[in-house]
Amino acid sequence: MINNGLVLIEFNALDSMNVHYLKNALVLARKLHFTQAAKELNIVQPALSRQIRQLEEDLGAKLFRRNKRNVELTEAGRFFVEEVEEVLNRLDRLCQRTAQIHRGEVGEIRIGFTHSIMQSLLPDILQRIHRLKPGLRAILREMNNRGQYEALRNKEIDLGFATNPLVPSHLESKVLLVDNFVVLLPQDHPVDEGNYRGFSVFAKEDFIFPTPTDGINYVRILESICLDAGFTPRVIHETDSATTGFRLVEAGLGISIEPVSSLHNQVLNIKRIELKTIPQKARLTMMWRPDFEKEYPDLFEMLVISKVDGIIRDHLLK
Repeated sequence: MINNGLVLIEFNALDSMNVHYLKNALVLARKLHFTQAAKELNIVQPALSRQIRQLEEDLGAKLFRRNKRNVELTEAGRFFVEEVEEVLNRLDRLCQRTAQIHRGEVGEIRIGFTHSIMQSLLPDILQRIHRLKPGLRAILREMNNRGQYEALRNKEIDLGFATNPLVPSHLESKVLLVDNFVVLLPQDHPVDEGNYRGFSVFAKEDFIFPTPTDGINYVRILESICLDAGFTPRVIHETDSATTGFRLVEAGLGISIEPVSSLHNQVLNIKRIELKTIPQKARLTMMWRPDFEKEYPDLFEMLVISKVDGIIRDHLLK
């Protein structure tokens, strides 16, 4: 049985409906035109119409409203299409992985990450993975925290690396590195490391923050740095891209707060002050589904149990 969090579909139910019918229904839902959908599927229109009618009879629900001119999804159809697309993606992944195991192939690992992780730990982690599994193909996706939660739940990625995530209960996690924050200032800003006396000096500044959808917990931590200094930040720009934030600071359009790791190997025309004494820290965290251990037991041991600590030590010594 496949559990996608919202609906349970047994494999025998998929078989009785015919997986091809389900895939064809997805094409029709995208085209909303029987002739165009049939042409894309390389079948005749009457055959597609029969398949959709059979599928609706099996379900006991109307998926499409149609007349001579228009085709549209019903409310039930919209729900069904969204859920079936997710189930079929997971079924395709299952079949692909099964075939790879049968052929003795290593396969692929899909990794989501945020900017600060790529600038710090992830390259070293990828090098260790390559040494352990030289044939393993790594597929990398830069994603915000929220996107990683969803992608892990939907099995679109295998591992997530995020900064200060609010880890959902269905995922496992490990904090890899606790990092200081740094405030980034334009080069002509009057405050520097020599005269900095506390964060309250920035009370009247314009701030550049991530969007709340980037990771609500991360944004709240940044806000708390300001609140602890006695003011509410005036946020004038929001961006999910650390690189965009750097450019806005360089242009004198505000100041921002980033983990020290985000600046690794960056050449920037800005000033920075490391916030060493505040309690807020950037926690670079790895997340995974519980089934990751079963699919990649040797990688799980390397990444989660012990050897990743060596990666962290190596990074800190650089």
